[in-house]
Amino acid sequence: MFDDHIKYAHVLNGADRGRELDDAILREVLKAETLGWVHLDGNHADAEGWVTEHLDYLDPQAIEALLDPASRPRLTPMGDGLMIILRVINSNEGEDPEDMISLRVWIDVHRIVTVSLRRVRAVERMNEVLAQGKGPTTSGEFLARLLEDITGKIADFQTDLDTQIEALEDRIVREEDDRLRGEVVDLRLKVIAARRFIAPQRDVLHGIAAAPCPVIDEETHREVEEEAQKMTRVVEDLDELRDQAMVLREELSSQMSDRLNRNMFVMSVVSVIFMPLGFLTGLFGVNVGGMPGVNDGDAFYWLVGWLTVLVAGLVFFLWKVRWIRFSRRQKR
Repeated sequence: MFDDHIKYAHVLNGADRGRELDDAILREVLKAETLGWVHLDGNHADAEGWVTEHLDYLDPQAIEALLDPASRPRLTPMGDGLMIILRVINSNEGEDPEDMISLRVWIDVHRIVTVSLRRVRAVERMNEVLAQGKGPTTSGEFLARLLEDITGKIADFQTDLDTQIEALEDRIVREEDDRLRGEVVDLRLKVIAARRFIAPQRDVLHGIAAAPCPVIDEETHREVEEEAQKMTRVVEDLDELRDQAMVLREELSSQMSDRLNRNMFVMSVVSVIFMPLGFLTGLFGVNVGGMPGVNDGDAFYWLVGWLTVLVAGLVFFLWKVRWIRFSRRQKR
């Protein structure tokens, strides 16, 4: 067995294909012509020391990139190898998928070194296949299968976002709910967070396919180019989703504005009708001498009657100027 900072280690070809390696044998395999793979826990305190001590034959910039805690998708050819930094959908329980995990990969024809700060399911699936004595036997095949797995999960994530925004569109059309605004904003933030890494990762995949490196043979070139095209479609779909989220946000704002305008309109109509009534009733309620009808027993009824006529006149006026409308039942 190996130390905690070494998560997985396998021989990929030869008579020992699929064999899980301990620390001592692993170091020899990585130096030899036999293809070996090791995955390290970048958070472990011993990971940095192990890399700098036992992988000192790698390019210093590659060692620095493998251990750099802050990273973005990029590709750097170095001699006969490639230093690749990718972003992987976060499938860990309780975490957001768009909080993508950085996966650092050094790859040449004789060795593959991967480092991550968090659990990466694509790496776990690769380990399971290799432990069964199956899976890739060359560096190019390993890289192509890893990229296919990563790109497939990113495409699934984009499909989930597409489903969510379609459901939001239906709900916004059917109902008026202030909570929908928060859901649209949350979805838009997910799209923005994911696109931040997926767009440069598309460029990385195109770069890998075109890299003049012994790792990238003709078959690997075709497979990686296919994954690059898939990633391009994902980026285009994310751009469309971002635009859709903006349209939905504007639609919600329009609905809120329309609702506010309707309420203000109703209040305006009520004010037009009741302000004259309030003025007249207030005027006739003044407790001073000389008010007409004070000694007339029918004055109250005359006042109510004239107020009714005034209301009817105001309603007729509002109807004529089309402030209010009376619905007509359709004849059957």
